[in-house]
Amino acid sequence: MCMFSQPVVSVSQTNIFARMGPSGRQFLVYSLSFEAKKDLAMILPLPVKTPAGENDVEFTNLKEYREFFSDLDRGFPANNLCDESNGIPTVAGAGLETLKVVSVGDFEASFVPRLEDFPRLDPRFRLPDKTWKALPRYRQYGFAVFKLKPGEPGVSTIHPMAFSFPSQDNQTVFCPTVHVHDGKVHGRAHFDHALYCQPSDEGYPVVNSWKESSGHPSGFMQVEKTKGIILSDQHCYKKEMRGSFKNQDVVLRLNV
Repeated sequence: MCMFSQPVVSVSQTNIFARMGPSGRQFLVYSLSFEAKKDLAMILPLPVKTPAGENDVEFTNLKEYREFFSDLDRGFPANNLCDESNGIPTVAGAGLETLKVVSVGDFEASFVPRLEDFPRLDPRFRLPDKTWKALPRYRQYGFAVFKLKPGEPGVSTIHPMAFSFPSQDNQTVFCPTVHVHDGKVHGRAHFDHALYCQPSDEGYPVVNSWKESSGHPSGFMQVEKTKGIILSDQHCYKKEMRGSFKNQDVVLRLNV
């Protein structure tokens, strides 16, 4: 799932695709459906290589490929449900240079290089300091922030958000799945996730409990619309997480 800067009514149908790319840059694509009453931001923690600058994350506009995940799922004809086996300094905002904002399809996006840089964002799009104190592992992370609008009353489904980042560890592939939906960090959370990954020349993810696609993406996706994120000639893998799980990120080790 992800972290939200304001409370949400509901979140569902989360899809995440991850692949390690050249030069230690990881690709990540994310989509979900949500219901909220206020403008808010979705915050994705990223294990970026440090020191990081605000231009180190490269955003990709997939507005014209809203079917990214529905097409990707066509490579898995039968569903496969997998079991679970497997404090921040307060900085005054006045006088700080605001972070760069990038237009990515229907969103405005920013990369926050360090926790200490969050005061450079609009207060509506931050989490409270007490929340970060409950997540000490993110002290050395950067953060992709997407500004969302609820739109019409009811559930909103957003087009895939995509980007790449320089990873701290090019021997792993990272999926941000920690939930913060009410400003609090709970030990367990409800997941409604489909996770996808793909091997590349940089390594083969350890996917013992994941389902393999029935063929190459060239047979079930419009690969050219993914702008280099999906490889046409490598099988993909899928893991579904539905129900209650430990509230933690999913990290796959790569066999090089």
